[in-house]
Amino acid sequence: KRAQWLRAAVLGANDGLLSTASLMMGVGAVRKDSKTMILTGVAGLFAGACSMAIGEFVSVYSQYDIEMAQIERENNVLANDLESKKEKLPNPLQAAVASALSFSVGALMPLLGAAFIKDYMVRLGVVIGVASFALIGFGWLGAVLGGAAVVKSSFRMLFGGWMAMGITFGLTK
Repeated sequence: KRAQWLRAAVLGANDGLLSTASLMMGVGAVRKDSKTMILTGVAGLFAGACSMAIGEFVSVYSQYDIEMAQIERENNVLANDLESKKEKLPNPLQAAVASALSFSVGALMPLLGAAFIKDYMVRLGVVIGVASFALIGFGWLGAVLGGAAVVKSSFRMLFGGWMAMGITFGLTK
């Protein structure tokens, strides 16, 4: 169960990192001032964290409802056994908070990296650099948690991230 939560946290952080960095790159393609780029990243952080939290809450609560209905259909569950089974079910609020927090951690990486850099080209380079290192790290962590090949997973994550940032930058340029 713990590995599932850690894996979900890595994926949430990766989503926050990649969507925020891509938004910043896309806006950076058309607006060279740092204020616009940073505000876009902050808006992306808040919107993404809320979206992830609500999506996770609804998803986990739906799973909870389905499992509770199944338990009630069995009809032969004793009161103590029912409480025991309820405790084993995932907590929707906990899942929502974890999802929002992990997204926010990922989103903060490119934001903090670029926040104090005035030069346009350096700022874009920092966003790409910070995102690249974090993508490799998330790929490594995901591989370790899942028992997969570390190098392959890290490079897959890195190239996928570069594609997302490059496409976003290119389409808005």
